Formats: sequence, structure tokens, C-alpha cells
Amino acid sequence: MTEIMSGQDLINAGMSQGKWFRPALDAANRILGEGGSTDEALAVARSFQPAPTIPLQAANDVKIHMNIRAENAYEQDNIEKVIATVRELARTPVVRSAAIMPDACPAGPVGTIPVGGVVASEAIHPGMHSADICCSMAISLFPGVDPKDLLDAVHAVTHFGPGGRPRGNQTKPSEATLAAFQENPLLKDVISAGIEHFATQGDGNHFAYVGQMKSSGETALVTHHGSRAPGARLYDRGMRVANRYREQLSPGTLKDNAWIPADTEDGDLYWSALQTIRQWTKENHAKIHDMTAEKLSAKVADRFWNEHNFVFRKSDGLFYHGKGATPAFDGWADDATDLTIIPLNMAEPILIVRGSNAANGLGFSPHGAGRNISRTGHIRTLKQEFNADTRGLSPRDIAAIMAREIQGVDARFFSGVTDISELPSAYKSAANVRSQIEHYGLAEVVDEVIPYGCIMAGDWQQNAPWHRRREERRRAAVLTI
Repeated sequence: MTEIMSGQDLINAGMSQGKWFRPALDAANRILGEGGSTDEALAVARSFQPAPTIPLQAANDVKIHMNIRAENAYEQDNIEKVIATVRELARTPVVRSAAIMPDACPAGPVGTIPVGGVVASEAIHPGMHSADICCSMAISLFPGVDPKDLLDAVHAVTHFGPGGRPRGNQTKPSEATLAAFQENPLLKDVISAGIEHFATQGDGNHFAYVGQMKSSGETALVTHHGSRAPGARLYDRGMRVANRYREQLSPGTLKDNAWIPADTEDGDLYWSALQTIRQWTKENHAKIHDMTAEKLSAKVADRFWNEHNFVFRKSDGLFYHGKGATPAFDGWADDATDLTIIPLNMAEPILIVRGSNAANGLGFSPHGAGRNISRTGHIRTLKQEFNADTRGLSPRDIAAIMAREIQGVDARFFSGVTDISELPSAYKSAANVRSQIEHYGLAEVVDEVIPYGCIMAGDWQQNAPWHRRREERRRAAVLTI
């Protein structure tokens, strides 16, 4: 009678029990059934045993560089939350160092990279560049153009809000970019989204800002947006790939911090896809600026751009993840200039800076002003101020808020509904952030764009179909009482 191997036999041979026992036993018993020896069967079974998993690092194994200080109680609470989340993130086995920028604020459960966070790692972490891959800034100079004319022109050609441009109003990225989508398995089925969302800016804190250069008086257009649906879909796929490796290599690592090993085919494909998404986003900025120039029959004198949600690889071989952090080291990209762009809020100048490659910032600077409280928390504070907790803020309340916060600035909302969660008071003090950039030596301010006006998506959800239906049901219920 043929010998049958059991799970106890594997345990007796020094193997740790797990889900892999069933296929291991099936393979071992096939060997025995074919006349193989017990040693041969055990050797085959042992080949199914998972490799040892990688443990988390200890709490203080990784250096965390602090480039932030509290100016008030709100900021102290914010900093404590940021430190807690970065400390937990730094336990990820492949992380080597981290930095916190002056505009840092939490962006998820403890252990999630905060906005204003920089992480150096041996691998690529999709969760550390976030779904808004390559969120970025671009500036074009329009000499001799009136600021109002420029704001009107960009308002006429840009597109904010959910989704992409409707059919008949779409435009395409370059053939080279479309070909790169086609060649990458992670991107080839999102080409239609890459066309539909091209020349759009999304919602949230993205904007088109018009102002004049402090140094020369020239009129400038600055845009802020990311990679829209194509980037979001790549992020989703990257997270799935990274989580498969996490389950195999380090199940104790938080899902948000899962990584794709660089020395794998998956790592190569994802890195290549990131570069394609970067190219798409750069072209997206340029297209909106070029459409604006065409609308005005004007010429652009100068243009540059930079991302602040991305992954950069330095000569030390490590991958530097900036989530809401602006590269400030030399040669951060093949198309890099020595200048980058840091916005603060719609009523403040946009800073043009030269990076200082500060070691304490891991070669990064802030990307903006950041928040001390959430959007909903800020709205709740304003409602309390105007005694509008139950009735909601009235048009008169909103007008009063706008008057005190953006006096003299032509602030527009593409949806036609003001988004009070994007007004200056929703953000940290611009003066404090600027002071901390200087204090920590993160960058040198070399010029400013003095604000004339700004366009943002606005609260498009207020008039979304589901909100209208809900309001109609509420009114119907009131009438029947």
C-alpha cells in the first residue's frame, strides 16, 4: 500500500503550518504515488513553503526630518497628528528616511503619508504619491496682455468639475504620448480616458490663476491640476500590484504603504507608466495655456512647470516620494529648470522659488499652504460664526465671507457655486509657511506672481443630480406635513 503523507508529517519535518500545506501535500503524495522516497516527497513539499516575511522596522530606526513648527493651537494639534502618521509609516521595511514640510497635514488613517510628506525608499509605493499622480504647477508669461482679458480667456477655454470634456469639444494629447499609453499594459486600456480628460482641471484645490510678476509687471497664467482619470486608474492598478507583493513579503505593512520592488518586471512597467502619466499631465497644462493664447491671439514669452505629487529617483538609487512636496534638488527631471512654483491661496502671491537641496528636507520644499483642519471642519467653523448650523450659510453670509477674505481679487467658480472650503481661511497662514521655508532653508524666493484673479471648480456637487433629487424629496415632504 502506498504511503500517504499528512500535515503532521510536514510539521514533524520542521515546516510551519499554513494555507500552503494543501498544495504541498498534494504534490508530495504524487511523488510517493509515483514510487518516490519520503525524502523526495518532503523536498517537494518544502518548495511550497513561503519565503520568510520581512518584519516592520522599529519605531526609531528611520530618521524623520522636521521642517515645521506650530504657530497656534490648531497647528500644534496638526503637527502632532502628522508626526504620529509619519512615525508609523516609517516602520515600513524598505523606507530609509522621511521629511515633513511646513505645509504638512494628515491625509488619512495613521500610517498614511501626509500632504507635505517626503519619503525615501528602496521601492516604489503607489500610496505615497496618491491617486492624483503628478499633481503639478505650470506658468506662462503673456507680455502686454491685460490680466482681466487673460482671466476671461482661460475661463472660456478651460474645464473644471467631474468627468471630461463632452464629445465634440475634446482634444488629444500628442501622438507620442498616446503611443506610450498603447505600449504599456498598465495604460493601454485608458487611452479613451486620456483623450476625454485632456485639457481639463478637475475640482478640489485645482485652479487657474492670473496675476502679474512682481519683478517685471508681466501678466502670468498659473495652472494647478494632476493627471485626472488616467492617473487615478494607474494608481488603482499600482495599489493592487503593490498589495500582492505586500501579502507575500510583508503582511504587517499597512496596505497604504505597500510597495512594488524596483528590480521586477512590475517595477519597470509601473515606473515607465509613471513617466507617461507625467508627460500627459505636462501636455495637459500646456494645452490649456496654448488654447488661452489662441483665444487672445497672444504669444507666450516663457513657460516652466513642476510636479509636486510624484516619485523621483536620485543617484543614491532610492525612490523619493513627494506627496504635496516640490522638488528642490538639482536635475530632478530631464526638463527641470532651476525654478519651481509654490502657491499659497487665491488672495496671496504665488511664489517662484529656487530650490536649495536642503538635506533636512531630503531635497524638497513645500507645495503650498496646507490645512490645519479638514474641509468639513472649516465649513462647520464658518457656520458656527454666522449662527447657520441648522439653516446653512445664506448668500448674504457667503458674500460677507468673500468680501473679507478676497477683497480686490476676481475669484470665480466654474460651477457657479462658491466653494467656501477653498477660501484663504481654509488654509494655513501664508506668511507662516513662507517664514518657515526661509527658516528651514528649503528654498529661496526669487519672484512672485501678484494676484489678479482665480478660477476654481466651485461646489459643483451642490447642483449635482443626486442633490437636486434629495432637495426635491425634502420639499415634497415639507408640503405634505
